[in-house]
Amino acid sequence: MRKIPIYSHPAAGWPALIASTRKLMDYKSFLRGSLSVLQSNQPNGGFDCPGCAWPDHKSHKTFDVCETGIKVLASETMSVKADAQFFARHTVSQLQGWSGYELEHSGRLSEPMRYDAKQDKYLPIAWDAAYKIIAEQLNKLASPDEALFYTSGRVTNEPAFLYQLFVRCYGTNNLPDCSNMCHEPTSVMLGKQLGVGKATVMLEDFEQAKLIIMFGQNPATNHPRMLEMLAHAHKLGCKIISVNPMREQGLSAFRNPQKPSHMAAGQSDAMVYDVVQIQIGGDAALLTGLAKWLIDNDKINDDFITEHTSGYEPLKQWIGKQTWADIELGCGIEQAQIIALAKQVAASPKTICTWGMGITQHVQGDDNVAMITNLLLLMGMIGVDGAGASPVRGHSNVQGDRTMGVHERPKQELLDSLERVFKRPMPQEDGFDVVGGAKALIEGKLKAFVSMGGNYAVAAPDMSAIQQALTTTDLNVFVGTKLNGTMLYPGANNIILPCISRTEKIITAKGEQFATTEDSMCQVSRSQGNLKPISKDIKSEVQIIADLATHVLGDDTDIPWQKMSQDFDIIRDYVAQAIEGFEDFNERVRAADRGFHLYHPARHRVWNTDSGKAQFEVPKYPITFVARQMAEASEDLQAEIDNSLDESTVATHSQKVWQLTSVRSHDQFNTMIFGYQDRYRQTERRDVLFMHPDEISRLGWQKGDAVIISRQDSHEQMRTLGPLVLTEMDIAANAVAAYYPECNDLFDLDTHAPSSHIPAYKSSTVIVERVSTEQVSQDHNPESRLNSA
Repeated sequence: MRKIPIYSHPAAGWPALIASTRKLMDYKSFLRGSLSVLQSNQPNGGFDCPGCAWPDHKSHKTFDVCETGIKVLASETMSVKADAQFFARHTVSQLQGWSGYELEHSGRLSEPMRYDAKQDKYLPIAWDAAYKIIAEQLNKLASPDEALFYTSGRVTNEPAFLYQLFVRCYGTNNLPDCSNMCHEPTSVMLGKQLGVGKATVMLEDFEQAKLIIMFGQNPATNHPRMLEMLAHAHKLGCKIISVNPMREQGLSAFRNPQKPSHMAAGQSDAMVYDVVQIQIGGDAALLTGLAKWLIDNDKINDDFITEHTSGYEPLKQWIGKQTWADIELGCGIEQAQIIALAKQVAASPKTICTWGMGITQHVQGDDNVAMITNLLLLMGMIGVDGAGASPVRGHSNVQGDRTMGVHERPKQELLDSLERVFKRPMPQEDGFDVVGGAKALIEGKLKAFVSMGGNYAVAAPDMSAIQQALTTTDLNVFVGTKLNGTMLYPGANNIILPCISRTEKIITAKGEQFATTEDSMCQVSRSQGNLKPISKDIKSEVQIIADLATHVLGDDTDIPWQKMSQDFDIIRDYVAQAIEGFEDFNERVRAADRGFHLYHPARHRVWNTDSGKAQFEVPKYPITFVARQMAEASEDLQAEIDNSLDESTVATHSQKVWQLTSVRSHDQFNTMIFGYQDRYRQTERRDVLFMHPDEISRLGWQKGDAVIISRQDSHEQMRTLGPLVLTEMDIAANAVAAYYPECNDLFDLDTHAPSSHIPAYKSSTVIVERVSTEQVSQDHNPESRLNSA
């Protein structure tokens, strides 16, 4: 086996501090950014980091932010403005050719803008004039259901509650949010199996766990503050096992920047005990193998199953029919290794299963979450200190937005509660999620698109088709802090409304206001920015929503929108009346430094499910689903080769097909591209395809070769991406990886999980062809073009 070049240093440490400092300088935000870093995740007047949703520990730290968090803060606190002067220099057509990196670094949006088609430029517009256009366009639609209202997880609780209330008062449940593209299988399946679609653990449980199994996660890049807790758990004797097609180097060791002894002496903490390098899409098969051995060897918790669960017998019968040959084929792991892991599960009195989007973003994503939950139920690991289900959300308040009612398929209890509190009818029909909304846009069924943060078109599959569809609408409205690729495809009316960031102060006639967020583990805490807003011409999200409601709804409401915009306590009082678990909201969020934990019934073994018990679920897809897809694609490819008389076609197609997964680099957050350095994977460009060096050698190729990826979508149309530069990675056999969101046009909107509709970003069957290296762009880093602009 060829040696793979690896990042040989511990995660974090000096490289993280150096990279963070450089990023503050790159964004020209060293002073503002440094002040924000000191207030990030701090109690009593600090703000919740707008990065990931990893919880804050109850112990106070002077410095409580990670490298990724600092990069997000640098982006929010940059002193450069994307103002009228910026837009005067660039047509929208020119900006469409900018990379994600260039758009990200173009500056903070600092005044409302409206697209002018004659000049092909954004021009300044007064706030009231913008509101008038928006109200006119929304009120002339044939139905409120012709408008789509998207939300990003960056939005805090108070504006999220106000936003869903405004949209429902307007008359639709078309309220998709970024959950539809990340953890929707978690919400759907945990809700179905446990009664609540959220984590059953608290942060303190990681200090008591004896076994932590991480499925499809790369915390060193996506939520680095988790590394500290993993290192701490390892030190306390917990075994940590990573189940991942990629052997992520950031998990090998951790040098804590908050430990002076570590930094000065070059010390580091170990973390992961073992890595199970699973085949892409093989998680349900592996979990089936674990369950099979545990059941067959009577290592399950019979008392818990009898008292607290339903559906065990159908699951047991289904597992009994699964052969070890299919299990091995499905996950790419030998039976002996699966049994060894199963024995560790059996021996652990306290087990946490934690997962990220490597589990959810599959056609069989619902099954993956169901099987994780099944494993925990088999062992009685729900409602035990130091054990439970721990999905780790990506965006800082994506869970809070859902709790506040941002949901296209709201529960009847929420609608009834809103009607009771606000004395007006709420729409009853389910709305569009991200996938359904995008398809409706493309089909011309939607006439208006409103985005409260986020980068909808770029984050979704079929990016180019969605961007083109946006040019056909009557109205597009974007509330945000930065320019992005969704804003550059204007319809008849295209308006940008700049908002105050998480790091900035919100001061109204009632004084300085604070907002709240909910982390991945149901902790609700205060968030209060400390910086002067970048411009006097930007407004808080709450103020923008209140103004929209006032203009759009007019006299058709007696809800005190403007009073709420001036006093967030009034919003929280309404939340306390309308949302279960938020009783005495204002008092409770002020009573403790870190706020309060929402009651989680399943944590107390109370099951709010249809059966009144925790529910075992039988997977819907065969455990060999991915292997069969690859086999069928290989047969189709071989038939194409056999029927071809072109020798060059035979030469380029003679290799087997691959399973592609999308990944994020160490220099990005969601669709925000901070830079081009992926430190742990040791590459400084984004137009790459990762492949194991043994596979590269087998093909007779070399690192640095140019390749093109092809995929047949659900409509039997070929999609291609590239040329890309072939790059080495310690990734499982049959697997390749490319960067998100650049690869999103490979994925189509009809390839998704059946119940949650999650797009299959993490598992797609592709063909890889080598092409001339001359076709690869040498200008892969456009920083110079941005600086000259």
